[in-house]
Amino acid sequence: MIQNLPVAFLMNKTPMELFHAGGYIMWPILITSLVGVTVVIERVLFTLREMKARNPEAVERMLEKVEAGDTEGSIALCRESSDFIARIMVYTLTHREGSLQNAFIRSSNQELTRFGQGMPTLDTCITAAPYLGLIGTITGMMTTFGSMEGDISSAASKITGGVAEALIATACGIAIAVIGLLPFNYLNARWENARHEVEDAGNALEIIIKKQNSVNAEH
Repeated sequence: MIQNLPVAFLMNKTPMELFHAGGYIMWPILITSLVGVTVVIERVLFTLREMKARNPEAVERMLEKVEAGDTEGSIALCRESSDFIARIMVYTLTHREGSLQNAFIRSSNQELTRFGQGMPTLDTCITAAPYLGLIGTITGMMTTFGSMEGDISSAASKITGGVAEALIATACGIAIAVIGLLPFNYLNARWENARHEVEDAGNALEIIIKKQNSVNAEH
């Protein structure tokens, strides 16, 4: 049904007609858009799932138990949570005998890497789409100028077809890039927010550990 709807602002063509009029470059543009949409859907679902699993209260109770000297109780409490901050704390406290700082860095890097997965691919799609549209512009104009040899009136359809190919490919490439920027910026903001939450939890744990070490040194 959608394909039968006229797109008045795009030369009164249906989406399928526009695709064919855009030339062969429309195939890589289509593939780029499908890859970008797939990454966006997967990343948004992942982000929503992680946001739903957040349990700041559990992390706060865990820090309170660490401050009270009940490290094992803190680990047991966080094991019950699916919060990514809690997972970082569990790994950090479990491997505190070797190096608390290195354990925290390793576990936080692993969790933040999960938040950043797919972002380079989405960035590539956003960057590549306008360039693919530009290639369509070039090939379309080459078709147009190549059709101007001989009787121009008889080649009018080829000339307009080349112009249409250039315009459609350019418009589609730019549209994909602009639309892709919205979820890309949102996902980047969520990654930055997760990084700040990890740093805040790490700083809180470090303050508590240093306070405990200071008290133990005095005794």
